[in-house]
Amino acid sequence: MRFSYYDRLSAARQKIYRRSDAIVMLGLPPGLQLGATVQRIQSALRDDDHDALQRSCQELVDALNAGYRVPPARVRILARRPVEGDGELHGLYEPGERQAPARITAWMRTAQRRQVVAFKTFLRTLIHELCHHLDYELFALEETFHTEGFYKRESSLVTALLAQRNGPASTVGDRSRA
Repeated sequence: MRFSYYDRLSAARQKIYRRSDAIVMLGLPPGLQLGATVQRIQSALRDDDHDALQRSCQELVDALNAGYRVPPARVRILARRPVEGDGELHGLYEPGERQAPARITAWMRTAQRRQVVAFKTFLRTLIHELCHHLDYELFALEETFHTEGFYKRESSLVTALLAQRNGPASTVGDRSRA
């Protein structure tokens, strides 16, 4: 299924869109054990600890980038989401320029109620922005689009990270750690 904006893209951009859409899986790089890092992200959010959250998010992104053998990206965790139109901006990816690395920004609080973002929502946002980075650096796409394939890649990586956080003893029905 192609999203409605596909028809408004140039032929060259439609080709990039289709390449992106065809890539539907993104597993963890071999040998990476990131469950403890994901757990630290969850704990930092729960404790409303900005500095610990910043460190843990950077650690996760660094490990994934090294595992995929792509250039680094700097993570920036900010306090309150900005309002954008009718909604809130959850995350932002800015490609690297010249010698500056790419930057991933995520916000830890909602705009209206200023509440700490739910863990799974926050993790999905962080990985969403990392997927934009991987589109450029791992898959060598000239542009990064929100395609069905993009969302499947994001979801597969988040699922793999959550599975490591939960460890081998967790079951599908176990909601106690969510």
